[in-house]
Amino acid sequence: MPRRRHRRRLKPAPFEYHAPGSVEEACTLLGSLEDAKVLAGGQSLIPLLNFRLARPAHLVDINRIEGLDRIYERDNGIAVQALARQSAVEDSDLTLRVCPLLVDAVRLVAHRVIRNRGTVCGSLAHADPASELPAVLLALEGHVVARSTRGERTIPAAALFSGVMETSLAPDEVLVEAWFPASPVPSAIVEESRRHGDFALAGAVRAAGRLALFGVAPTPVLADPKDPTRGLQPSGDLEATPEFRLHLVKVLTERAFAA
Repeated sequence: MPRRRHRRRLKPAPFEYHAPGSVEEACTLLGSLEDAKVLAGGQSLIPLLNFRLARPAHLVDINRIEGLDRIYERDNGIAVQALARQSAVEDSDLTLRVCPLLVDAVRLVAHRVIRNRGTVCGSLAHADPASELPAVLLALEGHVVARSTRGERTIPAAALFSGVMETSLAPDEVLVEAWFPASPVPSAIVEESRRHGDFALAGAVRAAGRLALFGVAPTPVLADPKDPTRGLQPSGDLEATPEFRLHLVKVLTERAFAA
């Protein structure tokens, strides 16, 4: 008899779904629920749920909240709200005029179909060490705005990223906005990946004389442009050895400062 092929189904562990209609309601839910995750674009969270690498008891979907998708200019920079899609930032003439470095970075994120759903704030909250946007926020000395039932606070980029996919956001806080200062001149972002859209093996962001590196440490890090590998201890994997990543850092730094 012919053997049947069994397809492996990727299904998340059981969770309770919540769809608040306002930021205040979302904050109340997060403050009262134990082990809850916020869902915005879902391009990072949903795969983790499907592979059961994340097993929250509650999912708080903020996509029904109106007026949380603005991209606007303030304080000589660009403010991007929690539901602003990466593709909207990519297509924004305002962002291109004020902070072209942010547009350049977004265009390196995965593929357009992903950027149509993914959010800038979601990428910052996810804090993947190989992600471009956290490094840009760090290089530009930007910040995020977090809200909870206890009030609102501003978190500088230097204090936001605490480890691999870890931030200083409290479990009951919603990241409602990210603020990117205007791009200095010159500025550039460069990275090396196996294919376009893949996670970067290593990357560098230049903002005038500041240099931020990504893909080579548990978080994005600031480095000395004259000695960018000092103190770095990147991990190795099937894609690249630590030595190769250190080599990439030197090459990419030279490329960023020649741009």
